[in-house]
Amino acid sequence: MKPAAFEYHAPGSAEETAALLTELGEEAKVLAGGQSLVPMLALRLAAFGHLVDLRRVDELRGIEHRDGTVRIGATTTQSTVQRSEEIGRLVPLLAYATPLIGHFQIRNRGTIGGSLAHADAAAEYPAVALTLDAELEALSVRGRRTIPAGHFFTGTWTTALAEDELLTAVVLPVWRGPCGFAVEEFARRSGDFALAGATVAVGLGPDGRIDRCAVGLFGLGPAPRRARTVETEVLGTEPDQDKADEIGDLATADLDSIPSDLHGSAAYRRRVGAAMVARAWRRAVREAVHG
Repeated sequence: MKPAAFEYHAPGSAEETAALLTELGEEAKVLAGGQSLVPMLALRLAAFGHLVDLRRVDELRGIEHRDGTVRIGATTTQSTVQRSEEIGRLVPLLAYATPLIGHFQIRNRGTIGGSLAHADAAAEYPAVALTLDAELEALSVRGRRTIPAGHFFTGTWTTALAEDELLTAVVLPVWRGPCGFAVEEFARRSGDFALAGATVAVGLGPDGRIDRCAVGLFGLGPAPRRARTVETEVLGTEPDQDKADEIGDLATADLDSIPSDLHGSAAYRRRVGAAMVARAWRRAVREAVHG
């Protein structure tokens, strides 16, 4: 199939893009890497009167380390993130998640901002952003604002971005000291969206006990979420890999709105999610303790 007719726009700056979004209103859709949007248009699952292509907006690309954070421009490709030694050193959780996204052809075109703005509940980048308490920068004709990841993902394919706002960058904190990270997911085939997945970050204090922990879940509801009960429970405890199964069960015990479809029932996804948390916990703790 072919997409419905639309008018094509290729602005040269972020400000020009924001002005276009204001002028065109709800009929406009931003095109970043197009790895989600283009198939939806081709299948006529979505239709827009105007597509605003960001490929000429160079200021939205790039990786910058500053003030204990890493700022990544929204149209930076996933393959660029994957190849970045700086990302691997400073934001390991993002580096671990990136190879799990689709296939290398998709990562060559797909962008970090496109994935975050698309907000698929089974996608890796939204879960990473939420787990690391990232901040997302947005631009409109009204000015710039920063949205915490905890408030950004609002539901199935929906975010806190207004219709006239452009996602310009994501800012991720750099964890210092002994810490470990892991991403685990289960998919029917390599490169598919996960039926269930988990992201874990663990930091150790001077006494060797856990003084910082974040556990993210994806594919288990309409949006990624944090397992806050687990995070609170493990603070101040020894980093024990033997508690992994218990932690996995606790992380998924109070989940609601778990999807149930032909790929798996809600009960099945809950069990898989618990297993993914347990696996990720073991890996993250091992990395935190042994480096």
